[in-house]
Order: sequence, then structure tokens, then C-alpha cells
Amino acid sequence: MDINESIRLPLDAFNIAKVVPTAFIGATANGRGDKDGTGTPLTLFKVTGDVLVRIFGVCTTDLAGATGTVQVGVVGNTAALIALTTATDIDADKIWSDASPTLGVDTLASVLGPYIIVNGQDIIETVATADITSGNIYYICLWKALSPDGNVEAAV
Repeated sequence: MDINESIRLPLDAFNIAKVVPTAFIGATANGRGDKDGTGTPLTLFKVTGDVLVRIFGVCTTDLAGATGTVQVGVVGNTAALIALTTATDIDADKIWSDASPTLGVDTLASVLGPYIIVNGQDIIETVATADITSGNIYYICLWKALSPDGNVEAAV
């Protein structure tokens, strides 16, 4: 099979990558959710080459942290993929793909994008404003290679 044949797949034929980070423990130095610690930004997905992506989070446990915020993007554009959102607005069973998480069910059309990520920029989660002290979100990335070396894989 010629490598160019894989590029001819329809744009709606996405690969799927899932990452399940540990819970937020922002009150613990350098834990996930400690906005000033080494755990933020957290690399969610390793990217190589150029890719087309749609990404969303699924909250499994309510997030806590009075004024904590979280966003998903790339270095230098940290809210490019999922907008800055107040952590306490992200509750269990909500789908998080923009600043207004949706309970239980959403349409793929509501998941913003698809976005183009170039030059192997990894997808990161950044905690801002204040610590997120508890809760958890896992992420699903729907992706398609745009270059022969294009790939997305879970980083944690």
C-alpha cells in the first residue's frame, strides 16, 4: 500500500486516542491541578507531524477549587482546543468541549474543530487562576494524519 492511500481516507474517518490522567490534587505540591507546580501544563497527547483533531473531556468526578480554571491547547495557545473554563462548572457526567460543559449527551458538531495542529505540537492541559483540588477528567482525541508522519498518542 502506498503511504498516500492512507491520506485519501474521508475526513470523517478519525482515529481515536484516549488518555486517563490521575485525579486533580492541586492542594499537593506539583500534583495535577497545582497551578504553580510542575504538573501544569500536563501533556495529554504526544503529537508528531501535522494532524487534524477534535478533542473533548469527560468528567468522572466533580472538579473542585473555588476559582480554579482549566483549558486545553498547545504551548503558546493554551486555550486553542477547549476554552478556559471554571473548574466548578465541570461536574461528573458532563462532556467538556467548550466553556459550557454539557450533561451526558452532546453532538459531535458541538465538539469544536476540527483543528489543525502542525509541527508536532503536543496537546496540553493547563490549570490557571487557582488550584483545582479534586475531581477528574479523561480526554478523547479524534484525529487524522495530515502528513505522512502525523500521529497522536496518549502521553500519560
